[in-house]
Amino acid sequence: MAPPLYTGHSGQSGTMGGRTRTVSASSDFSEYFHEINDRQVDDISIEFFYKPHTITLLLLSVGTMLYVAFTRDETVSHQNNIWTGMCCATFFFLVISVLTFPNGPFTRPHPALWRLVFGCSVLYLMFLVFILFQDYETVRSILVFFYPELQNFTIDMDESNWGQNCNPLTFDKIWSSLDIFAFAHLFGWMMKALLIRHYGLLWTISIMWEVTELLFAHLLPNFIECWWDAIILDILLCNGVGIYIGMKVCRWLEMRDYKWESIKDISTTSGKVKRALMQFTPESWIQVRWMDSDSPAKRVLSVSLLVIAWQLTELNTFFLKHVFQMPPHNPFNAIRILCLGPIVAPTIRQYYLYVTDRRVKRMGTQCWVYICITLSEAFICFKFGRELFKQTVVTNVLIWLLLQMVITFVCVYLCVTWNRRREIKDVGNDSGLDLNSSVLDTPQPGEGGRRPSPSAERSADLRRRAGGVSARDRLNAVASGAAPRRSVRLGSAVSEDGDRF
Repeated sequence: MAPPLYTGHSGQSGTMGGRTRTVSASSDFSEYFHEINDRQVDDISIEFFYKPHTITLLLLSVGTMLYVAFTRDETVSHQNNIWTGMCCATFFFLVISVLTFPNGPFTRPHPALWRLVFGCSVLYLMFLVFILFQDYETVRSILVFFYPELQNFTIDMDESNWGQNCNPLTFDKIWSSLDIFAFAHLFGWMMKALLIRHYGLLWTISIMWEVTELLFAHLLPNFIECWWDAIILDILLCNGVGIYIGMKVCRWLEMRDYKWESIKDISTTSGKVKRALMQFTPESWIQVRWMDSDSPAKRVLSVSLLVIAWQLTELNTFFLKHVFQMPPHNPFNAIRILCLGPIVAPTIRQYYLYVTDRRVKRMGTQCWVYICITLSEAFICFKFGRELFKQTVVTNVLIWLLLQMVITFVCVYLCVTWNRRREIKDVGNDSGLDLNSSVLDTPQPGEGGRRPSPSAERSADLRRRAGGVSARDRLNAVASGAAPRRSVRLGSAVSEDGDRF
């Protein structure tokens, strides 16, 4: 009798080429991790942009290095020589990052961009580790090397009036407070909404940050603010409006049809240009569900840690500026925030899947690196700010920790209760329709005149196991009384509810 064919299912054995092979039970889990840590591109239209060009990149990199090394004037100053050498070393590190690092969970606009982001995060982590083993004067001299204007600056020279002239409240006071930082605050909360996509978590982080400012004001003078600044400007205007706009954008993206046509199949020039610009938009967008009605204890704890970690990241921004005596307008602050922004996007995605998808047994690499960055910044603040932390009111810190746990737990409880009631209501409205049926998620092979790629078939299998349903499919299913095939092409990495960025 012929030997059984190899099926590749977990825990089964088979033969390939006369050799018996047993697949471990963790092979499927490794596949899920691979999809969120090094996701590949499905349905490549222009192969040139996705083929390896390692020889070309090698020649360009070496040629650039030789040109700069042999044409620049080395007698200008030794500071200029050091700066040029550091820039060249950073350039080569980022080139190696593009060649070797994983793609992460995203592929738009190009995986090379997210490999570059991962390289920047590793480079910043290495810089923080180096700083951690220096003394204060050395770190200060490094900052002065990059920003000579810090030579004679001290934190006491910041002439901002924090928390003064609060009463009476007038419209002119509120209007005069709407500076560039207020608009940056608003834009920041829009981005946070696009990343987290959950009203409960967003409002919890927003309110807890104001509590954090109140309890740490004795250490950081710029946390001292008027009551109307905290409630009206921060919570209601900047935070509230930013959250609302961001969530509306999320809702709009959820309801779109994601049917991507190859640029080769578009005949008009304007259509090709539009398709090229659309490459910088998400491939698909599905509503996230941080907390289901049956959320296990691990997920509740993980969501609570997310809220606390977010507060710690924000605190690091202000403590680094205060400990190393930098003014608010110093470029280091803006560069750090602009670098951390793209790093947070894949971090949140990987953390979300690790929390919500039981098949993901490993934390994503980008998430791991970002946690190290956050902790390293906190260690640096504590090491070099020991004189500052000696003034800490221990009671305030204990109250802060207690409020973090209590408010986060209340948020999780309310969200779980809300989800449970909404699911019961949806079941009644759907009149027995099984919206999680695999019919909704099974793609029709051969549609469009071509067979799906192996990666796309693997993605379909993952979606079918996850049972995720988009918002548009739910509306279509209820309206028509049937179960239409999903029109939104999802990514390979999905959670139990089938969402992706």
